[in-house]
Amino acid sequence: MSKIILIPSADGTVQTTNGTMFNKDVREALVKLAHTNSELLEYDTETGKARRVKMEQVATDIPNRQENKTSSEMKEPDPVLAFIHNEAISTKPKELIIKDLKWKYLIRSVMRGKNIMMTGPAGAGKSVTAKHVAKALNREFFYFNLGATQDPRATLIGNVHFNKETGTYFSESHFIKAIQTENAVILLDELSRAHPEAWNILMTVLDPNQKYVRLDEHQDAKTVAVAPGVSFIATANIGNEYTSTRSMDRALLDRFVILEMDVLTKEDEMELLSMIYPHLEAGSVHDIAEIAHTTRLEVVREMPKITSAISTRLTIEMAGLMADGFKLNEAAEVCIFPFFDNAGGVDSERTFIRQLVQKYIKSEASEVDDIFNLA
Repeated sequence: MSKIILIPSADGTVQTTNGTMFNKDVREALVKLAHTNSELLEYDTETGKARRVKMEQVATDIPNRQENKTSSEMKEPDPVLAFIHNEAISTKPKELIIKDLKWKYLIRSVMRGKNIMMTGPAGAGKSVTAKHVAKALNREFFYFNLGATQDPRATLIGNVHFNKETGTYFSESHFIKAIQTENAVILLDELSRAHPEAWNILMTVLDPNQKYVRLDEHQDAKTVAVAPGVSFIATANIGNEYTSTRSMDRALLDRFVILEMDVLTKEDEMELLSMIYPHLEAGSVHDIAEIAHTTRLEVVREMPKITSAISTRLTIEMAGLMADGFKLNEAAEVCIFPFFDNAGGVDSERTFIRQLVQKYIKSEASEVDDIFNLA
């Protein structure tokens, strides 16, 4: 037998399919690259060279080489499975606050080529989490904001142009190039706000049994296939209740697995802000987190005084301003108050937020009525 199938590990070592260490020289960089991409290695004993191979390329060949072994012995170890359970948690970046279980689930879904819909309120960290998972798996990342797209066909397919020298020609979109990138992670941001035409175009792209996009509406028009290993991550600002997507086509929703992002606790918020701005004094970090936490308690009350809470995105911006020397009331004035309606005078949402912030300005706190007993 001139060729041996090897299983790569993250530390650069390799094993044979029967679990023993393979001691002959195989380039460490090649081993790690194969491991990252969920591939196996094929080692030629005659030339002493190894090459990366897809698992499906050797799956049917391995049993033929082991005809005398039992079915349990013939079963090839799954490097993806091993990575998910042994190494996934270690890839979670320190600056990302997400439960280990949900990170592990996200890693697994991407490595298995699933389409993932990340749900949760605006500013909960959905987009940044998608970027982190692509980086953790060393995969190329593409971003498309579908909520801001005015021309879905141009964004997802491309445009026809005219040049007086060459005549009419078709220019493919960046999205077409993205879906042809093997093992890419493609973020479809704000899918719940996208134009229905975008949903229609994505139907075949996201369907696990089709995975293609047609460049024209004609039946015989050219189609472009989604490359192997591509994973689509969509975000939807629909809150944990997952209700405001009812207007979306159910067939489109069924093409995704769901990852529900959690709103950070006060302690998590403080940890995150301290990590991003380590020189910001602890008192300021506490005040920002406490203000945000109070708004999150308020919006779930039976008769809330505000309709939306302060997001983590806003707390990070507020902490950044204070780290640059702005005072609490100044930071709130420019990055918090504009997000709350000023209609209604003393009963307005902005008045509530102003009074809440004022509570944490120590020199003037005694002048503010205690309207925040949320027990």
